[in-house]
Amino acid sequence: MFTGIVETTGRVLFVRPGDGAVRLAVDVAGMGRQLEIGASLSVNGACLTVAAASGETAEFDVVAETCARTNLGRLRVGDHVNLEGSLRPNQALDGHFVQGHIDGTATVQRIETGAGQWTVWLTLDEPQHVARYLVPKGSVALDGISLTLAEVQVGQFSVAVIPTTLQRTTFGRLHVGDKVNVETDVLVRAVVRQLSFIGDQDQGLSIQKLEQAGFA
Repeated sequence: MFTGIVETTGRVLFVRPGDGAVRLAVDVAGMGRQLEIGASLSVNGACLTVAAASGETAEFDVVAETCARTNLGRLRVGDHVNLEGSLRPNQALDGHFVQGHIDGTATVQRIETGAGQWTVWLTLDEPQHVARYLVPKGSVALDGISLTLAEVQVGQFSVAVIPTTLQRTTFGRLHVGDKVNVETDVLVRAVVRQLSFIGDQDQGLSIQKLEQAGFA
């Protein structure tokens, strides 16, 4: 479990295809601590397990499914990634609950600058699987960054990014056409799933059904 508050960024040192997976090595010096083998680390929002660690380098095995569903499969030597260690029970939850389970990717359509922030507009690459979980003013994790949805429209959405986030994460390097990892809010997903069991195709939801299920 993570919070979406990026600790630092790391630089990709190598990407090596292997037997059913890709071995990814990242410079994790900015983490300020030695990572242990088996530890969980959010890399661009995807929860990965440290497979090897030496000094300021951590290596991960990224399976084919993860490469296909995230932007990790597009990484090249020299690229930067967002890094966050797993949440501990005594830590403050400054962002929101982030599992590190990527729902899909989104493509940057345009970036509006001004008034001390960036507004980034994106389109979902697989809207049929993700769009229903995007709620205006709700939370979303993009490349592992906890952000608030500014606007949600048919086929696109936007987030406002403050200067601190631009400086401390990879978002300051974004360009039109880049793909980012999307993880929707687990609480929204849980509510939508539960409501789908309450309603039916013929009558849909009613206040009575919501009351019976304890939602109203």
